[in-house]
Amino acid sequence: MSFKLTFLYDGACPLCLRETKFLKKKDSYKFINFVDISINYRPENFKNIPYRAAMSNLHGILNSGEIIYGIDVLAYSYELVGLGWIYYPSKLPILSNLIRFLYKYWAKYRLNLTGRGNLEKLCESKCKIGL
Repeated sequence: MSFKLTFLYDGACPLCLRETKFLKKKDSYKFINFVDISINYRPENFKNIPYRAAMSNLHGILNSGEIIYGIDVLAYSYELVGLGWIYYPSKLPILSNLIRFLYKYWAKYRLNLTGRGNLEKLCESKCKIGL
């Protein structure tokens, strides 16, 4: 089976896990390959996206090999499961900037907001030099 999207997510993040569980339930055609980067993540299997980068911002890999980020991953995921209208505001010029700003804030502080410390602390055990 050829997936339309490989969705890299942090399964140790309670809010990220909730979102992906919802999408998995809605993905009846199995268009999305969900990859939990908190468990045995190997960058070489996913376009060499370093663990640190994957943890810093949501990443998706299209079946063409193109990498998409942040809100674009969520918007495309919701399109694939038939709920694209939910992220339609992210395509409107006026709202797009606000939504992207809010997502960047969330991505930057989500570890602290969910009680998991910070990326540097996580990388002490998971990151290797150059990853």
